[in-house]
Amino acid sequence: MVLAQLGGSIARALQQMSNATIIDEKVLSECLNEISRALLQSDVQFKLVRDMQSNIKRIVNLDELAAGHNKRRIIQQAVFNELCKMLDPGKPSFTPKKGKTSVVMFVGLQGSGKTTTCTKYAYSYQKKGWKPALVCADTFRAGAFDQLKQNATKTKIPYYGSYMESDPVKIAVEGVETFKKENRDLIIVDTSGRHKQEAALFEEMRQVSEATKPDLIIFVMDSSIGQAAFDQAQAFKQSVAVGAVIITKMDGHAKGGGALSAVAATKSPVIFIGTGEHMEEFEVFDVKPFVSRLLGMGDWSGFMDKIHEVVPTDQQPELLQKLSEGNFTLRLMYEQFQNILKMGPIGQVFSMLPGFSSELMPKGHEKESQAKIKRYMTMMDSMTNAELDSTNPKLFNDSRIMRVARGSGRSVRDVMEMLEEYKRLAKIWGKMKGLKIPKKGEMSALSRNMNAQHMSKVLPPQMLKQIGGMGGLQSLMKQMGSKDMGGLGGMFGKGDK
Repeated sequence: MVLAQLGGSIARALQQMSNATIIDEKVLSECLNEISRALLQSDVQFKLVRDMQSNIKRIVNLDELAAGHNKRRIIQQAVFNELCKMLDPGKPSFTPKKGKTSVVMFVGLQGSGKTTTCTKYAYSYQKKGWKPALVCADTFRAGAFDQLKQNATKTKIPYYGSYMESDPVKIAVEGVETFKKENRDLIIVDTSGRHKQEAALFEEMRQVSEATKPDLIIFVMDSSIGQAAFDQAQAFKQSVAVGAVIITKMDGHAKGGGALSAVAATKSPVIFIGTGEHMEEFEVFDVKPFVSRLLGMGDWSGFMDKIHEVVPTDQQPELLQKLSEGNFTLRLMYEQFQNILKMGPIGQVFSMLPGFSSELMPKGHEKESQAKIKRYMTMMDSMTNAELDSTNPKLFNDSRIMRVARGSGRSVRDVMEMLEEYKRLAKIWGKMKGLKIPKKGEMSALSRNMNAQHMSKVLPPQMLKQIGGMGGLQSLMKQMGSKDMGGLGGMFGKGDK
């Protein structure tokens, strides 16, 4: 994901500043210039970057800061806040409610991934217990109904469309009425797109909108257009009442940062981003956790949400108990690898944990890392119960290692590499010992369930240093307990509203 490169560049700029002996104007300017360069390379508008730089310099007035203030923490917090402000699109005009019928209409240009996004959107709600349905009102593009039908069948979502009827308004109305009678609580209407913005497209959208009276209109946009997103979003908003935006193809375009910031500037709230072709490659866009992960600070709430989403309910108490006990066996590593593979794109999962992603998951190597995890699991399949349940890495002598290598068809070096990975993960897992894990729906309370002592054990040392050591962490924890969590609060959760 190219945005990961942007995050890496910004994180490196902050790290270099933290390594400086004295924080003066020269160090601050160098840091901000690096961050600005990274944002401009990601196609973020020059004016937005310039305003961000000015705001940070105004907030971080080094001459006025009294002795004893942690300048590094104040600068990092200001950078975090400004990035959030730049990408903060506000709230969507409407949020569907489970059990109550909502009609959501999708609009966008042809080629933006609109039909696939309709299904991803429906599938994401279906996994949470909703009863979605899809209506294909795209009669302009040949094969549109076939594509929607194929996606809907794959995800077991009911659909409606016609090969014979050419009037999109009639199909949309009939489809919506059909699914209302079936008590579907989320009816999604896919409309026609065009290769460019033209009167015929906007007129058709307006007619379908008037006939179906959607509760929410979602504009789907390809991230590769970068800053041109601003003009596109504006044109669609002026034609129909766009209440939210979904940005697609965020997995391979340097212009993704431009699309996000440009759409945010139109006050069109981004609600999801598409990060790949598969149904699971679809993320809720929430500014603070997104920026937190972008900067490599992790997203505890997102990780815990994923745990609750993919681990069977009856196994969750046991897993969370093990997490708080800090005893990490090879069997537990095997189980977590199973869960991680279920969680969807592996890079997204590990990017939620501070310090995890860079080592097991080097940026841009998601497929290789997934293959590596499967390889590790094959080797663990050749182990005895006693080996899997032991917490003593010294148990593995040369003969045991050779037996596992033979049994799994791997080399001795591969087995030794897997055991080294186990030791590293066991060390990180051990740092979580004693944490009070929140229940589902209490993710933002995680910070309140930890004291500074526990948090300092979990955070990577370089991040603790950036925050300002234990003193800075205690101060930050107090902030997080207040109504406005402020700057770095996002790295621990979604914040209290």
